[in-house]
Amino acid sequence: MFELSVIDMLILVLASFRLTHLIVFDEITSFLREPFLTITYVTDSSGQVVRDFQFKGGRVRQWIGKLLSCHWCVGIWIGILIVVLYLYVPTAYPILLILAIAGAAAVIETRLYM
Repeated sequence: MFELSVIDMLILVLASFRLTHLIVFDEITSFLREPFLTITYVTDSSGQVVRDFQFKGGRVRQWIGKLLSCHWCVGIWIGILIVVLYLYVPTAYPILLILAIAGAAAVIETRLYM
């Protein structure tokens, strides 16, 4: 087993949060999602804007589209990637730190503008 400090755990959590959000929601990575799904925004009967998904292609493409539309699902895979990078690629630590800082900033911004 390995030891993990509280600060390293916080960095990994925030990096995982930010990278997951980047893949599932951010416009800059829409090119990753476009081959598998189309996202539209519709207003429901209560006036809330809801994301609506249309999955493209056959079974495999639809499965990938469903995966990419689910932050819980992507979060598992990103968590695995983050831990593997932390354990086996020490040169990736600055990238993890940058993602963590961006994740913390996103949390703060969300709290300020709620």
